[in-house]
Order: sequence, then C-alpha cells, then structure tokens
Amino acid sequence: MKGNEVFAKGNKPIVKRNKSNCPPARTKQPPPFSVIIDECKKGADTLSKSVVLAEKPSVARDIARVLGCHKKGNGFLEGTQYIVTWALGHLVTHADPEQYDNSYKEWKLEDLPILPQPFKLVPIKQTMKQFNAVKAQLNRPDVKEVIIATDAGREGELVARWILEKAKSRKPVKRLWISSVTDQAIQKGFRELKDGRAYEHLYEAAVARAEADWVVGINATRALTVKYNAQLSTGRVQTPTLAMIAAREKQIRDFKSKTYYGLQALTKEANYTWSFGPNNQSSNFNKDQVEQVLKKLDKSKEGKIKSIQTTPKKQPAPPLFDLTELQKEGHRLFGWSAKETLSTLQGLYERHKIVTYPRTDSKHLSSDMKSTLKERIKAVDLQPYRAATNSILRSANIQPQKGVIDDARVSDHHAIIPTEESPVMQNLSDKERKLYDLIVKRFLAVFLPPYAYDQTVITLEVLGETFTAKGKTVRDEGWKRVYQDKEDDTESTLPPVQKGDTIEIRAISMTQGETKPPARFNEGTLLSAMENPSSFMAGESKDIIQTAVETGGLGTVATRADIIEKLFNSFVIEKKGKDIYTTSKGRQLLELVPEDLKSPSLTGEWEQRLTKIAKGTMKKEQFMKDMVTFSKTVVTQIKQSDQKFKHDNVTGKTCPTCGKNLLEVNGKRGKMLVCQDRECGYKKSVSMQTNARCPVCHKRMEMRGEGDGKLFVCKCGHREKLSAFEKRRESSGGAKANKKDVQKFLKQQDEPQNTAMAEALKKLLNQE
Repeated sequence: MKGNEVFAKGNKPIVKRNKSNCPPARTKQPPPFSVIIDECKKGADTLSKSVVLAEKPSVARDIARVLGCHKKGNGFLEGTQYIVTWALGHLVTHADPEQYDNSYKEWKLEDLPILPQPFKLVPIKQTMKQFNAVKAQLNRPDVKEVIIATDAGREGELVARWILEKAKSRKPVKRLWISSVTDQAIQKGFRELKDGRAYEHLYEAAVARAEADWVVGINATRALTVKYNAQLSTGRVQTPTLAMIAAREKQIRDFKSKTYYGLQALTKEANYTWSFGPNNQSSNFNKDQVEQVLKKLDKSKEGKIKSIQTTPKKQPAPPLFDLTELQKEGHRLFGWSAKETLSTLQGLYERHKIVTYPRTDSKHLSSDMKSTLKERIKAVDLQPYRAATNSILRSANIQPQKGVIDDARVSDHHAIIPTEESPVMQNLSDKERKLYDLIVKRFLAVFLPPYAYDQTVITLEVLGETFTAKGKTVRDEGWKRVYQDKEDDTESTLPPVQKGDTIEIRAISMTQGETKPPARFNEGTLLSAMENPSSFMAGESKDIIQTAVETGGLGTVATRADIIEKLFNSFVIEKKGKDIYTTSKGRQLLELVPEDLKSPSLTGEWEQRLTKIAKGTMKKEQFMKDMVTFSKTVVTQIKQSDQKFKHDNVTGKTCPTCGKNLLEVNGKRGKMLVCQDRECGYKKSVSMQTNARCPVCHKRMEMRGEGDGKLFVCKCGHREKLSAFEKRRESSGGAKANKKDVQKFLKQQDEPQNTAMAEALKKLLNQE
C-alpha cells in the first residue's frame, strides 16, 4: 500500500527495529513531569510539536488540560509543544465491496466470495469532518511525531493506526499506554511513553480481526440474502447469540416437568422442613416414600430440639459495576434494554460528567486512583447518601474492601464510579437519577463494613425424622445501610428455644411442587450468556471454552447492546413482556446458516489465534489464509444448499413502492409492515407500544392508525381514539398522551428508509 510505509501491508516500519522489538532500556529516572513541561515552554520557538491522538473528545480534553493545551482549533487543542486531537471511535473503516468494483453494487451469487487484496481503507462518511481535522494536524510541517493516546487495547490501536495510514502520516510514533485518565495517570504515562514499534504485533492482530470479520461476514450475508431472496445477515457474534436463544427455547420445549414432595412440621412459633439422606435433601420425587414417612408421623404431637447451630457470617459488598453488570441491573430493576442503560449512562458521562467511562469490562480500580477516592465520596455527599458518606469520611484511613483495587484486573478502563463532580440533581432526567443512584450506592458500599449476621439452624427430631428451621440475626447492617431496604432479609427470626426442649407439633403436612424449565432469556440474562457462553459450548475443548470466557465471550461490553438491537431490528427475535423469543425468520435463518457460524466456539478459536498474533508467535498471513478458506467453504455450502426460506407472515397489503405483498413483523417497540423484496427496503410502523395506560386493565396500550384515525388499542379489547383518550385524561386531571410517543410514532411513519442492501451492509460493517 502506498503512502505511509510505517503501516503499509506487511507492517514495514520506516525505522529499523531494535532486536528486542521493545523500547530502549532507560539508563536513568525520567525527569518530573513539571520539568518536561517547563523545558518545552522554554524551547517552544525552536522545538517541533507532537500530535497527541485520543480516541474520544472527553479523553482529549483531559489530556489537553494536563499538557496545558488551551488554544482551541478546528477539532484540536494546542499548546506550546503538544497538539491534542481526537477520533470519534473509528474514523476509518474497510471499503464496501462496490468500492473495489462497481459491479458489486448488484448482489450476485456468482461473484462470491469477494476477497480484497489488498484491503482498502475509507473515511467513514458521518465523521469525515473530524477525520480531515485530524489529518490536517498530522501533516503539519511543524509536527515531528505522533503520540497514540487511543484506548489501551487491540481495538484502540486499530482506531489510531488506520487514521495514520489513511492520512499518509510518515511521522515517528510513540504510544501512551494508560488504564485511567486521572491527572496522575496521564502525567506518569507521558513520562514513560513507549516506542510505537513495540505494538506492531498488537496492530497486526487488530487488522486480522477486522479483515476476517469482513471476509466471513460480507460473503456469508450476501450469499444468504441472494440465495433465499430475503434480508438475512450473519456474523460471528450475532449468529451464535441467536443460536443461544434458540437453544434455550429447545431446552424449554424438551423439558419434562416432575413433581416432587416434602414434609413440613408446623409449631406455634415456626415451621420446620423435613430433611433426609446424606445431603440433607428437602424434596423427594418418590411420593410413596414421603407418604410412608407422613403416615409414620401422623399421630406425632411433639418433637425434641436435637441441636442449635449458630454460625457467624459476613457478606462483603457486591463488586463495582462494569457495563454489562450495570445493564443487567438496569433490566432487573427497571426493565430497561441494554441499549437504554448504555444511552442513559453515556449522558451521565458526557453531558453531566458525573460518572467515569461507561464502556468498561472491569469491576476494579487501579492503584493510581487511591488519591482521588476521598474527593469522589465528597462529591456524592448528598442527602440520600449523607449517612453513608459521613460514616466513611469520618474514617482516618479511607480504604475500599479487599479486592476492589487490583491493577492486574484493570485493562483499558476501570470500573464505573462517580467522578469528583457533584451532580445537580434537578438537571437529571428520571432515568439518569435512577442510574446514578445505582452507581453511587454500589460505590459507597465498598467503603462500608461487611454485612454481618448470625446464621442459625435449629434441628427438630420427630420419631427419628429430622426437621430443620433456618433464621438469622443481623449483627451489623454494614454496607446494606446505604440501600435502606430489607429485600434480601427473607429468612425469619427463630423462636428462643434450647437444646433438649420439647416442642408441640400442631400438624405435619405433605408439600409438593413442580420442577421448572430453564427461564427464557431476557436482555439481562442474555447479556450474562454472551459474556460467558460456556454452557452452550458442549463438546468443545477446555482450551477453546476457557479462551472464549477469558476474552469476554461473544462481543464486547461496548458492542453487546448493539448486537441485541440488531437481532431485534432484523426481526429474527422479538419480545413478549420481558422475555425474548426467536421468530420464524430467526429459526429458519439458523437452519440455513452453516454450523460453524452458529457456535460461540468460533469466536474462541479466533481469539486464541489473534492472541498468538498479538504476541508475535503466529503470522497474520497464516490466519487470513485460513479465514479465506473458511469463507469459501461457507459460501459453497450456502450455494449448494437445497433448503428453502418461506415468508409465513405475508399480508394482503401491497408495497406502495414495488407492488409486492408486505410482511407483518413484530419490531421491538411495535408491529411493522416491511417489503419482502430485499432491493426495495420499504417499511412502515403499524403500531407502537406506548406509556398510555388502559382504563380497564391498566396495562400499556398500542397506538395504531394514521392522521385523524390514530387510536389506542389494548389486549383486553379496549379501543379509543387518540382525541377521546386525551379528553378523558383532561377531564380526570391527567396529562395528555405522551407527546414523545406520538412524535416518535409519526416520525417512523414518515421517515425515508434505506434499501435492504444498504441496511444489511450497514449492519454487517458495524457488527463484531
């Protein structure tokens, strides 16, 4: 590839590598950061400048402040020696197929597989302005070097290197490698800048991942779409995720419920549960055995306390939030989607600046953050948390519980915690307040003592049979004080009895229950399965399973919410209540997709090899050779398949664009009509779930219709026009129909739609 030889194909650096491929060893301690800045200021007229390239504006602002870069420019901040500029995530990506050859605009099976050699890079259209701003700074004549300050990880390396390559920057490269953006961390990082060449292998691994996703994803999606004339897309993350949902549904279908039985002894002050066998089981599938024991005990009027065992226990506070854990908690408590939680969190981070970086996979803090913890606690010294903050701040030594600070478990970013900025609560939306409350409480909890209690088990003997009752006595609320609720304290307080006491038995009865199938996935539990897909990898080697889990499972914390949204938006899954179901389209897609693309092990295998590339023990070329072979195999399997795809949701309504029959699909927020022709792409909202409540059953109603014909419809059968609904609400002193819902619905009715091909390709290029 012409231009920047540092990052050209084959990764030939302009400067020869030293033998160790590492930065030269230091012969003396680096000077203090203040000395570096002072020297730069003294020689500002003669020294060339360094461009610092950050991944996002917020990080760039932090770095610029520390470096004293206060002069604002078009997409950059400038100081005496440094020019700090920023990306917006990826500014450069792989070219679409038609940018290699215009004939690829038409999707044809005979063109597949498409195998670019070499791959072309293009600026992303939506962020072209910022790319040009960065390019202008990189190519300034007074710039002597580039300091990559993107996220410390494989993808962060790719973000920067692709920009440098497309901008044809030939300047020497240094690397800022830090795991947090505190002033102390930034200063330390600039004192210890690395030689950019030390990260060549990491860059090669990042390129390999991107090229493999393109080669496999683009070709498989085009093959499926053309072969079956349906809008079908696949990828190494979204397809295994869909397969896990289908596998859970199969587990539910195949589940055979069994009845189990037990016994309960009722006394004046407590209920005792029968336990038997070496493992002290409380339920038995053999009804006859339980009935025999019941018959034996039927005339019993008393029992004897055999033992009272009290065990002191301590429960530490739950770990700090990473993004996935916060998304799961948002869904559990508020029913929010993963996307809703991330969007709300992004606002707290970017707009209000009261929480740290959202897209993190760590639940720990780095040691360089210790000095900031007191200020963060002071920042949340607000009325709802004052009792907890006062208790913590009175301590002579403010320390979180053991394990919270762990440098080894902080990679690119630390856990999500409050910043040193105090919030203006009235400026926060209801969602933002709820989410901020979760983060603050989880943060404060790790500074409070453990929850301490005594666990007591009373054993009652009745005619040789054992019954037990459990309870606990709280000794110290500890960290639970910050939550001010008793939701976990479900065990009852036990009566004051002594060993050897005789207790009157009022009755002994048989209990029964049914074994339950696995629960359907909701967005919270699906996130957990994506993070750890090991239970869906039966038959795979331990190494593959371990790698898949250690590398974060399917997707990343930053992409899982988007993957779930893509599955909803492509109508392969739908939501009923909080539960997720596969659609007919989704189930058929899994029948059409080659087996290898459905398994989470594909990601595990890739990550194993990408790790080797990053370590320099495997060549990128060998990996890509195998990926090309794999892509050819997948395309051949699809071409030779004799299976059919059937639209079973065809309506009698015709598409106003092409005249073909429309399909009715269940979108995430309501029903839609979409054209079955992939090249047409017409779609229109038919109904939308709103926040308006039914006056009969009080459930949320759908909005249907257009113009004056808009009406609310409830599943219970209630129907009323929007105008009638608003009159009823006004007469009862209530608000009108949610304006946001109405406007959103109308926008969906009118907005222009992209073609199916553009949509499919857009999804593909954004997927893992």
